[in-house]
Amino acid sequence: MIGGGQGAFIGAVHRIAAQLDGAYELVCGAFSSNPEKSKASGMLLGLSPERVYSSYQELFGKEQLLPEEERVQVISIVTPNHVHFEPARLALRNGFHVVLDKPMTFSLEEALELRKIAAASGKRFCLTHTYTGYPMVKEARQLVASGKLGKIRKVYVEYPQGWLSRFEEGGDNKQAGWRTDPDQSGIAGAMGDIGTHAFNLAEYVSGLQVTKLCADINIVVEGRRLDDDGAVLLKFNNGASGVLMATQVAAGEENNIKIRVYGEHGGVEWQQQDANSLLVKWLDRPAEIHRTGTGYVSSYAQHNSRTPAGHPEGYLEAFANLYRNFALCIKADLEGKEPQPEWQDYPGIEEGVRGMAFIEQVIASGRSEQKWIDFTV
Repeated sequence: MIGGGQGAFIGAVHRIAAQLDGAYELVCGAFSSNPEKSKASGMLLGLSPERVYSSYQELFGKEQLLPEEERVQVISIVTPNHVHFEPARLALRNGFHVVLDKPMTFSLEEALELRKIAAASGKRFCLTHTYTGYPMVKEARQLVASGKLGKIRKVYVEYPQGWLSRFEEGGDNKQAGWRTDPDQSGIAGAMGDIGTHAFNLAEYVSGLQVTKLCADINIVVEGRRLDDDGAVLLKFNNGASGVLMATQVAAGEENNIKIRVYGEHGGVEWQQQDANSLLVKWLDRPAEIHRTGTGYVSSYAQHNSRTPAGHPEGYLEAFANLYRNFALCIKADLEGKEPQPEWQDYPGIEEGVRGMAFIEQVIASGRSEQKWIDFTV
């Protein structure tokens, strides 16, 4: 692991997710840009001191010298956005598989370069768009793909948070500090942090791709340097239209990301607050509620469930599904076998590139008087 030391939120989430199914063992890390903090973090995690490194450069240099049976195989990168590209580049070029937190890089230019490096490396790459790991999100995607809803006409996706309703970055809030800092986060605030999740979810469930967008981007809290609120009109490659909302100033809201997709014959609705349920609405018959862990859901939903119906599976399990599917694909590669389709259903390099294109083009539209712009990669 690179990053994720003491005081980091997402590092602990990654470690829990990776180890939930027993498919990974944490063997080494460079957990902080501060060498002493990295060493202290490694000690708390029970690692051998000689495999707790002062920098990610040292990690790659020394791990390469180890015998193949001891050497690390997968690098998990959980640093702030501005420290995504370089360790991912080095990991791939040194022959390691990569799990990377989103957004993929600091800029679209870096993302396009990383795509080339990943393709040349022959190694697998996973981007942790967590919400695609939920069983009922996968069920929604499969239901749309089956054609039962008919041609998709409308997509609504929203991600409301309220934790930045005040100027939190002025104090000791480390998360607020780096996420609102353009030198660490990039050109976008809320749209980069959670808007990319909403964008990815819209394309994943609908099976469509955005071709045009029109954005209204706002800085609501006085003194903040990056957007904390916004809304985007979307056009998709089949002619469907959509609306995306992402805000971090909706006081009282937590993390209830929600998506609705409507076709000619019906629609689907999912929200994280009731993650085990998928509401399916029909034009000419009663609505249905599909539930996680049941026998009637798709193979994709079943594969990504661990417990019988009625036992809640949440954020950590969804996160773990990405890690488990990634591990299953790596093991299949090592055995010379073709991974099952359900295993290959995790976000990768292309989702990362499109996410960075979304960030740059949504900010460009927000700053432009023209507003509607073509979505290009």
